[in-house]
Amino acid sequence: MEFSQFDDNNNLSLSKFESMLKTNSVLFFDSNEFEIIIHHYLENGKIALAKKAIKLGLEQHPSSITLKLFKIEVYVFENKLDKADIMLNELYVIEPTNEEIYIQKANILSKQDEHIQAIEILEKALEFTSDVPDLYSLIGMEYLFLDQFEKAKFNFMKCLETDIEDYASLYNIIYCFEFLEQNQEAIEYLNLYLDKNPYCEVAWHQLGKQYAAIDAHQKALASYDFAIISDDTFIGAYLEKGKVLEILNQFEEAIENYKITLALDDPTSFALLRIGHCYEKLNETDLAVQHFYKTVEEDPLLDKGWIAITNFYNKHKKHQKALFYINKAINIDGENVVYWKLYAQINQRLNFLEEAERGFKKTLELGNYEINTWISRGDILIKLGEYEAAIFNFEQCAEFYPENEEVEYRLAGLYLKLNKPEEGYVHLNSALHINKDYDFIIQELFPGIYKRPSVNKIIETFKKSSL
Repeated sequence: MEFSQFDDNNNLSLSKFESMLKTNSVLFFDSNEFEIIIHHYLENGKIALAKKAIKLGLEQHPSSITLKLFKIEVYVFENKLDKADIMLNELYVIEPTNEEIYIQKANILSKQDEHIQAIEILEKALEFTSDVPDLYSLIGMEYLFLDQFEKAKFNFMKCLETDIEDYASLYNIIYCFEFLEQNQEAIEYLNLYLDKNPYCEVAWHQLGKQYAAIDAHQKALASYDFAIISDDTFIGAYLEKGKVLEILNQFEEAIENYKITLALDDPTSFALLRIGHCYEKLNETDLAVQHFYKTVEEDPLLDKGWIAITNFYNKHKKHQKALFYINKAINIDGENVVYWKLYAQINQRLNFLEEAERGFKKTLELGNYEINTWISRGDILIKLGEYEAAIFNFEQCAEFYPENEEVEYRLAGLYLKLNKPEEGYVHLNSALHINKDYDFIIQELFPGIYKRPSVNKIIETFKKSSL
């Protein structure tokens, strides 16, 4: 049910309806007026007002199929699918060739995850419709739900055959190509499309992205230039061009393109962040940090902005400031393993061992099982005198990295430190068999243990026997 934009008559109908609601009077509207009013409310998300208009409309025009279809649409929106289905079956008996009945039926089936049946219904509707592209688009969306990207792509292409400026379908086609990792095929399709519609900035922009995906950077730049020629206010083309220029280490040119986007519209945190990184690559540190601060001023919830500031101060060994800003990032995204690891490392550099250990522990809990994380946490626990916790940490590590000399030497030292010689000597012998030259680990972490005659004897005896 498509309607043209509101004209003066339509505005008059809407004003008349809303005035009626305020006065509790009942005025007469023809069915066409009701259709326009209801469509307006649904388009603007005013469901309660749409329902009032539908109720009154059906009271004044009880036989209107279109008004009943609006009621069904609201039922579907509210997930009252059984009620919607009953009404649709009644309408089908009256108007079996009404395409909207088929579309709503397919909508219900789609909500019930019956996508194959929804497609069958929509294909049946093709026999009765004059709006073929809309139905092909709906069929394409159903195939997307089924992850059948080739069939989805085929149906979206059908839309473009009818309406060459159906950019929503063009985006969907490219999405299918990308999911299928068919960059070359996407490039060929876009070039054919551009032969028919050479000033389409959307197609040039998408072509540039496909060239960038296969590292054809010069062709990508040329495509973005054509997008800009087609529409010199197309912000997306400037942003993508800037990203490619960054890859090519042309940072000054990248900054120029990002700055154009700031002039065309309100500043975006993405552009400000990229400008900051470009200045950083050019060693313009003052301008870099200025733009990082502008990024978080523009979007205080952008954790990447806080991380950029953190990394900046971390790189310049201003760890106290870095710690302040990494906490900002963690407050925004507390489940980001990279942030927690950075938090741990900064605290470690500041010798805040309890907080560093907490950071490494959280990193492990979030699934970062790199051996360096286990070892860093374990060594901090050793420094804190938390030997039992350190043993538990390294035994967990050993499950992921069995027969690792760094882990075995540490376990040997820890067990011996706790006066558990049996377990200690087992791990020491295991460590020596893996790599006899890593005994310095015990020497550095447990100097008192290393000096024990019994430990020294085992190490020296093993090294002599292995010559």
